[in-house]
Amino acid sequence: FFKMSYYKDKTVIITGASRGIGLSIGLRLAREGANIAIFAKTDSAHPKLPGTIYTAAEEIEKAGGKAFPYKVDIRDEETVKIAIEETVKTFGGVDILINNASAISLTDTSNTDIKKFDLMHQINTRGTFLVSKHCIPYLKKSKNAHILNISPPLSMDPKWFKNHVAYTISKYGMSMCVLGMSEELRPSNIAVNALWPSTLIATSAVNNLLGGEQIMQHARNSDIVADAAFFILQKNSSLFTGNFCIDEEILTENNITDFTQYAINPTKNLMTDLFL
Repeated sequence: FFKMSYYKDKTVIITGASRGIGLSIGLRLAREGANIAIFAKTDSAHPKLPGTIYTAAEEIEKAGGKAFPYKVDIRDEETVKIAIEETVKTFGGVDILINNASAISLTDTSNTDIKKFDLMHQINTRGTFLVSKHCIPYLKKSKNAHILNISPPLSMDPKWFKNHVAYTISKYGMSMCVLGMSEELRPSNIAVNALWPSTLIATSAVNNLLGGEQIMQHARNSDIVADAAFFILQKNSSLFTGNFCIDEEILTENNITDFTQYAINPTKNLMTDLFL
């Protein structure tokens, strides 16, 4: 059973929270009274990408949460450490970390610029590892600590690698953090899980990279991922760890079976997400 006030005064760090899935999760938990630390690098408006850490903070405060926007490039260890320390100074601790920040390039080997390769690995795998590493001492002090990586279930089927091997390795790196850290942190009662959407989600990345409006019609909005996170992060951290969750499955377990509310266009067929 879920107490509606579970998140009141819980402190949640979300990377890449200025837009998309990160912001949706932030808003969902803010409605329950959570403190949301927004770690993202957008601090001024971008022509192609909506949202900055400040507009996100404003939305979170409006939704009923407390917001702490901090300009963080998760490739920079020093900034990450300071941002976490400042979050703790502001809110008193860290209860939940959501590793959502991600870079994507769905290119084959010949067409993957090595700068793009580095960016994906530095943000996806290394960034997830780095932020987790520096949050662990604080998470150890929380009563029901969770790390949630927005990353896919692991599969060694070559079909997930052949068209965009660089991106796949970088996302699987996030999932391998779940595999390893869930066992490593089990004795500390810190849960480490992954969450992945069963369908395409309408985000700026999808809009800009995969073909815009046309594709968006076959997607869901990011609220479905946020609602799934809402349920996962309340679970007992000593019992529910090391899982690769899919949004639909989590919602179904919690008696939410009508997903039409999440569809961008309920008349269109949905596209299954990558890696599923």
